[in-house]
Amino acid sequence: MKMLKIPEPTVVRLSLYSRFLNQASSKGIDIISSDEIGAAVGIPSAQVRKDLSYFGEFGIRGVGYRVKELGAQVDKLLCVNHTWPVIIVGAGHLGMAMSSYRGLQDRGFNVVALFDSDAKKQGQLPNGLPVLPLAQLNDTVKEQGVKIGIITVPPAAAQRVCEYLIDAGIDSIINFAPTVLSAPPHVEVRNIDLTVNLEVLSFNLGMRG
Repeated sequence: MKMLKIPEPTVVRLSLYSRFLNQASSKGIDIISSDEIGAAVGIPSAQVRKDLSYFGEFGIRGVGYRVKELGAQVDKLLCVNHTWPVIIVGAGHLGMAMSSYRGLQDRGFNVVALFDSDAKKQGQLPNGLPVLPLAQLNDTVKEQGVKIGIITVPPAAAQRVCEYLIDAGIDSIINFAPTVLSAPPHVEVRNIDLTVNLEVLSFNLGMRG
């Protein structure tokens, strides 16, 4: 049986739905409509229904969706209903900030260690996380079962770090360095370049005159 290919924008929107549904549940809302979900996340209600239809039948016609039930189903689809061990390579300002960001742990992403080649940065952070030398990366990945790595090093070092992560067995990488990385087809690299987004905003401001 051929596996259904889910469009990436749909997966991105699932994350938006999940956050909203969790917020709605915390407010004691039991039933919600696709119109309300769409209005809250800025997406047409027809698109909400189409996105959810990829994964089966949800909701009750003429009534809506049960918030807790739908939220649990979406979290299961996103695989955030269990914990993912994560490592960060680069203990600079960004890496340190991310290691303390509570939002990661709240969504099931548990940072277990940071790595840095600078011996002065190695040791234990105030939040209890260790900053380890790169020589310990392979062992940490194996011992902790890490599948996700985050790169927060300067551009010149990013490709080398990417290769270290791949060699250690990590096949899901988020890259914050403003450079394009080369990786084998089985490795997914997601690039997050703040400068690109700022330049888009700058372009749009310029077009407005």
